[in-house]
Amino acid sequence: MTVNVDLLAFVRARLTEEEDIAKEAGGDTWRCPMDQPGEVHDRAGGIAFVVRTHGYDQHMARQDPASTLRRVDTNRVLLDEYEEVADLDTDRPASDFASGRAVGLGFAVRQLAAEYAGHPDYQVRWLPRFSYWDPSSA
Repeated sequence: MTVNVDLLAFVRARLTEEEDIAKEAGGDTWRCPMDQPGEVHDRAGGIAFVVRTHGYDQHMARQDPASTLRRVDTNRVLLDEYEEVADLDTDRPASDFASGRAVGLGFAVRQLAAEYAGHPDYQVRWLPRFSYWDPSSA
């Protein structure tokens, strides 16, 4: 299904952009010493930058490039799993396990895509689908 192929390509492209930015920012070379809150050090131990106000230090410490790279890797695993069954992710799926897996993974991938809803290539048709299944109709 073209919609799902396009959706996968879109999310993969956004993850690649995030990966490139994280690598450019130092990859896994950041350090946030526990005894020096608000300081971000580079691999050589130099202070890359300091932010000690309004909780920014804690937020930035958790958004370091290495964390971004780990998140990108785990999201790619999800995309790979979805790719295996994406053609079964339809508005009217069958009642078998594979179709249920496809719909569930499709929902998760659409949620990932929604993080980039402000991107000019995002398509509204990728919004997560919410459906109600009536067991008496099976």
